[in-house]
Amino acid sequence: MSQEDQPNLEEKVISAAVEMGLSSKLDSAENLDVDVQTNLVDIVQGQANSVSVSGQGLVMQKDIRLQEMEIHTNRITINPLSVLFGEVELSQPTDAAARIVISEVDINRALNSDYVRRQMQNLQLDVDGEIVTLELQKMRIELPDSKTIIFNGSTILHERESTRSLDFQAVIHPGTIFEPLLIESFRCTPPPGISLQFAVALMQKFKELVFSPYFAVDGTAVRVQKMELQKGRLTIYTTAKITEIPS
Repeated sequence: MSQEDQPNLEEKVISAAVEMGLSSKLDSAENLDVDVQTNLVDIVQGQANSVSVSGQGLVMQKDIRLQEMEIHTNRITINPLSVLFGEVELSQPTDAAARIVISEVDINRALNSDYVRRQMQNLQLDVDGEIVTLELQKMRIELPDSKTIIFNGSTILHERESTRSLDFQAVIHPGTIFEPLLIESFRCTPPPGISLQFAVALMQKFKELVFSPYFAVDGTAVRVQKMELQKGRLTIYTTAKITEIPS
């Protein structure tokens, strides 16, 4: 790195403050690095050329672990005072791109965490005008190769006049922003009493929950641009308009 490329004092101080602020919001991190590209004149005026955050082994909400994470923004307008408290609070929304890598083991630990269970309880299906409530019990994902995701789940169904348990498995080939997701198979057990209408409604709800092109993080709509599979791990590329550098 040339002398011109070396971070100046303001960048070092601001990057360290933001890094400390982000670290305090995580349960743990094997490595976390923040790079704020700016200078004293710009920061006083509430400007920065860009912010980059990268980390490995990031743990939040006790059971949610990211193997790797990278976030990059374009030129941003910020609240200068927020930087002193270790946050990058944006005065205007800005475009950001992220790359997230999560292992099969970490996905399954997250899916069965208290945090995710709270988000996914009392899900409702509309089956020909009748509302059926799902109570998810257990979820497990397998990543056997670079093209396939196998999703196994157990749920309790609360119907109008009965309650019963149901296991299901979906074999999926993820799509991209330009290509639709392909569901190779979707099986329910025990099969007796499961109507085609119910199976279709359950499959659609599953698709919405797990493979929606959008998901929310602290109220920010994040768009999934691409998913890359390798045996045992998943890489997700996203874009979003953000108002705060997330942890």
